Amino acid sequence: MDVSFIKSAFNVSHYPPPDRPEIAFAGKSNVGKSSLINVLVNRKKLARTSSTPGRTQALNFFNVGEDRLCLVDLPGYGFARVPLKVKASWGKMVESYLKYRDNLKAVVVIMDIRRNISDDDINLINWLAEYNKGLIPVFTKVDKLNRKEMQARLKALDSTFSRLSDEKPVLFSAQTREGRDEIWKRIDSFL
Repeated sequence: MDVSFIKSAFNVSHYPPPDRPEIAFAGKSNVGKSSLINVLVNRKKLARTSSTPGRTQALNFFNVGEDRLCLVDLPGYGFARVPLKVKASWGKMVESYLKYRDNLKAVVVIMDIRRNISDDDINLINWLAEYNKGLIPVFTKVDKLNRKEMQARLKALDSTFSRLSDEKPVLFSAQTREGRDEIWKRIDSFL
């Protein structure tokens, strides 16, 4: 798969031309967004990964398949080791992108299966529904749980998630690549 970094953008004037469909990736800091993108495109270090929350501070655009589509890595929300002023500017930057980017086809909302669905996750999912933006929910880090723990977490999360969306979350592991094909299938359905 031909994949390349296009650019980082901090505001609308920095975005690449809207000449192909875009799929954005959103989630709390340190939820595995960059790892998920890297697994999707079969690259180890396309999107930068870090154990420090808040590493992604701009919208990072990646070209996939000779201009077939663009993947956009959004800054994480929630816990991040950055000043509050910087965190506040991320919110405005991301909201502006989500609201006004006409070629945005869907947002992959990434949540750690080991954690409860946060208020930020709920707000984003509700916002996407309100603005009629496509949603691809993904629960990451499924390899960290055994079968019994997985069933318990799915049951606990389903009571919250089923009230938010009819979309069934994809179970994903960057380690085992579980869920990769299903995520591509859902992305393709929006293109």
